Amino acid sequence: MEKTVTEKKYQIDTAENKAWMKECRDSLFFFGKRFPSPEGGAYYLGDDGTPWKDRPRETWITCRMAHVYSMASLLGIDGAEALADAALRGLAGELKDTEHGGWFAGRTADGEILPRKQCYAHAFVILAATSALLAKRPGARALLTEALEIFDRYFWEEAEGMTVDAWDTDFVTCDPYRGVNANMHTVEAFLAVADATGDLTYRARAGCIIARVIDFAKENGWRIPEHYREDWRPDLDCHIDRPDDPFQPYGATPGHGIEWARLITQWVAAAFEGTDAPEAKPFLDAAEELYGRAIADGWNADGARGIVYTTDWNGKPVVHDRMHWTLAEALNTSAVLWRVTGKDRYAEDYAAFSRYLDEVVLDHVNGSWFHQLDEKNRLLGTVWPGKSDLYHAVQATMIPYNEKVGKSIAAALTT
Repeated sequence: MEKTVTEKKYQIDTAENKAWMKECRDSLFFFGKRFPSPEGGAYYLGDDGTPWKDRPRETWITCRMAHVYSMASLLGIDGAEALADAALRGLAGELKDTEHGGWFAGRTADGEILPRKQCYAHAFVILAATSALLAKRPGARALLTEALEIFDRYFWEEAEGMTVDAWDTDFVTCDPYRGVNANMHTVEAFLAVADATGDLTYRARAGCIIARVIDFAKENGWRIPEHYREDWRPDLDCHIDRPDDPFQPYGATPGHGIEWARLITQWVAAAFEGTDAPEAKPFLDAAEELYGRAIADGWNADGARGIVYTTDWNGKPVVHDRMHWTLAEALNTSAVLWRVTGKDRYAEDYAAFSRYLDEVVLDHVNGSWFHQLDEKNRLLGTVWPGKSDLYHAVQATMIPYNEKVGKSIAAALTT
């Protein structure tokens, strides 16, 4: 039966879906253009893209905007170079700790330092620097060199093959908490470094992290434990008192299972120079297990469309809210797994996710995506008010059409 125009709009590799994703991407670039502050740090964006100047200017958001607009400059988007450079000025200026090294978590609206040095934020400094380097932005190489030196000195633990999570602001005391969220973004950053510089040390390190996380997940029914003690023993009850924490929630996070599946597949395609090698199979099998568990637990799990934020260790939803980033990663991973395996289920999932994006999550009035919806898909702002940045949404319009599965998305734009 001939498919309708509407159906084609949501199906991967149709002309209609390609055109729609490009339209969404360019709209996002336009939406976010007011992010730079005079000091260079990124303002948190509100519902219509207006900067919320009373909120902190955080390093991770600034890095994400540097990354996004570096990619936009590679795509020839008008004005993107200046926006990327503005974020890079923030990373070289108000967000950088010139006394103790590294980058502050951010600055308050009044310019005070946000305490602690976060692995999560430093991983994004690396990602921003690699994209800026590929986009030939001034200062990018020096930024990357410094970011890697700091990361190697303070965050990477060679003996564990994992990263620590945080230090105090002076880099004196390391927090005993360990977590896989920062490690996940470290994998993303390390793969980007390998692609941008050719230094395969970082690809190997990404593989070390991936192997550990797969073991953790396999021992836990393919639901990834998010939180750990200092010796890397899982802490399954961690933060049970604040289940909707934006970065360290209690329980399993289906969106992270989905995101890990994509990163594992990317690493496999890069490390084994393709996905058909016998050595690749156990990792690809793990990626499919992670994706399948997360979708079974999280997608349409409570009678309404969407992916729930967290579940308990039996897969029962705990926080029913729908975060936009989980949908972004579902689009990415379903597309990547479809390209690698050719299995119809992944193309069907991608079409369902695309339709949900268009009908529910995309803000057709103000632009960008609604960042948080409740279990009835009504707008909510308890965890993510406004529309802080563009990173997840922009990548979800690009990664599905990156046929170089083993390449980081910015690197893929240059080859």
